Amino acid sequence: MDMTEQITTMTRQAKDASRALTRMSRADKDACLRAMAKALEDHAATIHEANAQDIEAGRHMGLSQALLDRLLLDDSRISAMASGLREVAELDDPVGRILEERTRPNGLVLRKMTTPIGVVVIIYESRPNVTADAAGLCFKSGNATILRGGKEALNSNQVIAHVMLKAGRGTCTDFPEHAIQVVPTPDRAAIPELLAQTDTVDLCIPRGGEGLIRAVAECSRVPVIKHYKGICSVYIDGAADPDMAVEIAVNSKTQRPGVCNAMETLLVDEAIAPDILPRLAESLIAKDVELRMDKSAQAIMGNSVHTATEEDWDTEFLDLVCAVKLVPGVEGAINHIHRHGSGHTEAIVTNDAKTATRFQLEVDASTVFWNASTRFTDGGQFGMGAEIGISTDKIGARGPMGLAELTSYKWLGEGRGLIRS
Repeated sequence: MDMTEQITTMTRQAKDASRALTRMSRADKDACLRAMAKALEDHAATIHEANAQDIEAGRHMGLSQALLDRLLLDDSRISAMASGLREVAELDDPVGRILEERTRPNGLVLRKMTTPIGVVVIIYESRPNVTADAAGLCFKSGNATILRGGKEALNSNQVIAHVMLKAGRGTCTDFPEHAIQVVPTPDRAAIPELLAQTDTVDLCIPRGGEGLIRAVAECSRVPVIKHYKGICSVYIDGAADPDMAVEIAVNSKTQRPGVCNAMETLLVDEAIAPDILPRLAESLIAKDVELRMDKSAQAIMGNSVHTATEEDWDTEFLDLVCAVKLVPGVEGAINHIHRHGSGHTEAIVTNDAKTATRFQLEVDASTVFWNASTRFTDGGQFGMGAEIGISTDKIGARGPMGLAELTSYKWLGEGRGLIRS
């Protein structure tokens, strides 16, 4: 079987599975999710073994430490995958909700009801926990999913999906065999083949670096929900509490630097920079962060930091590197973000509610925080159980995507022999 035949067969099987999923009750879906969670924990040793193979291969491929961290599945991350599935099981079923109901003067009753999207393709890099998160969310929302992870995580992804499928089939007799599929080849040719299946694939969600996402969006013939970059900024306002400012900046940058909601740019009100910038810099450098500062900031810090280039303001480092710029108050911060932000996540640290309100209203991003770390832009942190991805699109889903964002809707009409004159 050649590549085209293999992918066509997978997507047709997924389409059939998506129809079968519409017949599963919430109770059955939730029972399967809980069984999947337990199976991941029970098979942790098998998952570790597969992940160790991927980590070793990643080292030989020359992956950075940040990317190896994204690839790693330790006990806490396996436990987090299981917890995410259990949380999804506790959430309301997003399918079958009546969003709107109206009765027309002629007696026609119309109901707007949520429905599954159908077949969702997830294309992602490195992070194998996405396999469990995406499969669980798609399953709960009645969607069949086809997962195409990076070659660096192929072993981990296949084992996770196999464990989940076996648990689902063992729990419910009507569990569709092809509800969760992993593309078994690392061949990049599989991606355009998948994205050409307009008759069977309803949506693609790419997760990964800008290069991957742009390549997917440019070649896809099916709808794509995406974000290109996570250039997230934290602005330290003149009315910020210094201790809070340091804590939020350090957490935003270093809690997990290789992810899309990590801070990449630190903006500091020039009015307080002489006092607070040395504290911020000292705390970040203590966490091994390389600071790249504009000339105004360098004038305060001297030779202890690097010089920022224009390119740095538009770079998603995904590493322990941070660009630092002094700005003339909140308006300067907003102007910088409008020019260089990616529409993902921005944050302000201030005790001035009026300034915070202005920042949150004027900054154009999927998520805008006040006195909170950028690292909270996450489906799990938003109470979604897990997330399928983060969208910076403005039509359709925006921000972390959970169950509700994985549904569409249709109109149900009811009459009593109504005809249109």
